[in-house]
Amino acid sequence: MEPQQSDKVTILPDLGLHLRDAADISDVIGALYGQPGLLLHDTDLGPDFLNLRTGLLGELFQKFVNYRLPVAVVVPDPARYGERFAELAREHARHPLIRFVPDEAAGRAWLRGQP
Repeated sequence: MEPQQSDKVTILPDLGLHLRDAADISDVIGALYGQPGLLLHDTDLGPDFLNLRTGLLGELFQKFVNYRLPVAVVVPDPARYGERFAELAREHARHPLIRFVPDEAAGRAWLRGQP
């Protein structure tokens, strides 16, 4: 049986792109056109995205919200990136488009359940 489009979960390496700085955000958003969402690992993000003081993660998330693109962010230990990062992960526990998840399986399951 062929997987349906809604069963396909896109990961950043599938797109041949990376997220190292602000200039990469538009490329990723453009490449996701027509995709059901993105499974993003913390290791896919450059260090400036993981440092909340830069504002890059917020900028990325705002683009996902603006374009209504679901993203599951795999972060096994959010506290590894600091208390504010862990707090951000907790605040997004029920967000309709952005979800921090502990592993890839949880991210895939959440993305497959998106409308």
